[in-house]
Amino acid sequence: MAAIGNRGTVTEASGFNAEQDVQKLREAMKGAGTNEAALTEVLARRTIAQRQRIKEAYKQSVGKDLADDLSSELSGNFRSVVLGLLMLAPVYDAYELKSAIKGAGTEEACLIDILASRSNEEIRTITAFYKKEHGKTLEDDVCGDTSGMFQRVLVSLLTAGRDEGNKVDDAQAVLDAKDIFEAGEARWGTDEVKFLTVLCVRNTSHLLKVFDEYKKISGREIEESIKREMSGCLEDVFLAIVKCIRSKPAFFAERLYKSMKGLGTTDSVLIRIMVARAEIDMLDIKAEFKKMYGKTLYSFIKGAQDLRLV
Repeated sequence: MAAIGNRGTVTEASGFNAEQDVQKLREAMKGAGTNEAALTEVLARRTIAQRQRIKEAYKQSVGKDLADDLSSELSGNFRSVVLGLLMLAPVYDAYELKSAIKGAGTEEACLIDILASRSNEEIRTITAFYKKEHGKTLEDDVCGDTSGMFQRVLVSLLTAGRDEGNKVDDAQAVLDAKDIFEAGEARWGTDEVKFLTVLCVRNTSHLLKVFDEYKKISGREIEESIKREMSGCLEDVFLAIVKCIRSKPAFFAERLYKSMKGLGTTDSVLIRIMVARAEIDMLDIKAEFKKMYGKTLYSFIKGAQDLRLV
């Protein structure tokens, strides 16, 4: 019943009792209105594993699905957050990916956020659940909704084949840096496949060395060259991969900041990151946010429906 990470803001509730929590939730849903504060007090302070126990106990004592009852009681962003909290991590990722793909347009940012930041095992679990739930492979759906080199990068990430060791081959790192430089800054046009081959395959430690070597060769950070050489979704996905290699918490801190700055809030991004990372590395995301922007994440989210996940 342990938490899924050790740097989350949501940790196991002590003295946990699923039956008591069921009673609190039932009380919160009684009558004409819904006591959202009471729902928050229970669901935002339990781990994913504990919420699964609550779901089981609810079905046992009420004979109905907790998610179905909450779905009919709630609406808007609060409903989205609560339903997300009730899902297992890979189930939530698969649900978000399906939501990003279905319908008229595609939310490319969702595909990028999830596929660029998850481990091989996480991607394999997501794709297995996706196939079981929807009868089609995630790769087929992604290919049906995207095109060109952006599609090829996503397919490469979906193979879950990145080297996850920590061996650094210094000579190969120099070659990789040269290959990327010659595929981009050193020529007219860009050979994006070279970027894909290095950025989607090599392990984190090796890539950090490649980035150092690249700066020596080109005089620029690799992020700067990607911005100069590419545009649109392809630029976004390669930048996301590089930023996740450097620091996932910093990547998510930036995504949260951009989702809230300016006019309005990109609620889907805010909710997705808060729900998905609350139990994994939200403590580190908060620290990076403060370091990068000089304000607390809490102060930015205040007023949005954050469900106390920070």
